[in-house]
Amino acid sequence: MSTPVEIGEQSMIGNSRFTIEKLDRQMSLRETVTERLRTSIISGDLVEGELYSAPSLGAAFGVSATPVREAMMDLVREGLVETVKNKGFRITGMTDAELQEIAEIRLLIEPEATKRALASIPAESIPELRALADTIVRKARDKDADGYLAADREFHARLLSFAGNKQLVELATSLRLRTRMYGLKSLMDNHQLDGSAQEHHEMIDCVERGDADGIRDLMIRHISHARGLWNTGTPEQETPAPEQRTP
Repeated sequence: MSTPVEIGEQSMIGNSRFTIEKLDRQMSLRETVTERLRTSIISGDLVEGELYSAPSLGAAFGVSATPVREAMMDLVREGLVETVKNKGFRITGMTDAELQEIAEIRLLIEPEATKRALASIPAESIPELRALADTIVRKARDKDADGYLAADREFHARLLSFAGNKQLVELATSLRLRTRMYGLKSLMDNHQLDGSAQEHHEMIDCVERGDADGIRDLMIRHISHARGLWNTGTPEQETPAPEQRTP
C-alpha cells in the first residue's frame, strides 16, 4: 500500500509536481477530491496529455483510489479528463485556439445575459451575492486556488440564474469549467489576481445602482482579463465582444 504524502509537501506524479494541501472535510470526500483535481488541471499542475492512475493520485492526496476514480469520472463528463482502458486517466489538452473560441462564446452570451439578469435581482439577494464576492476576494488573498475557483463559479452561476434560463446557466458554467488558467497560482502568489477578484464587488455595485450597461461592460472586461490569465499569467487588454469588432 502506498504511503500518503504528508500534507503541504511537494508531490511528484508522472512529470507533474504540485503541492498537496489539506482536504476540506466539510465537503464530501468525493466533492473535495473532485475540486482539488479540477483545480490542478485548470492551473496546469496536472499536465495535459499525461496519464495518471487513481492509486497514485490517491496516495498523493492521502485517500484511497475509490474517491479518485469517482472524481475522475465527474471530470470526464466535464471534458477535462478522458479514460484510457486498463491504464488510467489522461488530462485532455486544449490549444490556444480552442481557449480563444471558448472566450468568444462566453463574450457572446455572458455579458448580455448578465445585463438581462440585473433587472430581476431582488434586493434581498444582494447580501448573498456580496458575501460570495467577499469569499472570492478572501480566497485570492489567501492563495486558495480551490476555494477561489469554486466561489467564482458559484457567484457567476447565481448571478446568471436571475436571467431565468437554466440552460444558459449550465452552458456558461460548463464553458467556465473547461477553461485553463495556467498562470493562476503565480498570480495568486504575487497578489496580481486581487484586481480581478475585486471586479465581483464592482458587479454588485452595478446591481445596486441598476446599471445594466455597466455590468455588461464589466463582464466583457472580466472575461477578457481571464483570457490573458490562461496563457501568460497576466491580464491582457480588453478584447471586444465578437459583435463589437470592426470587419
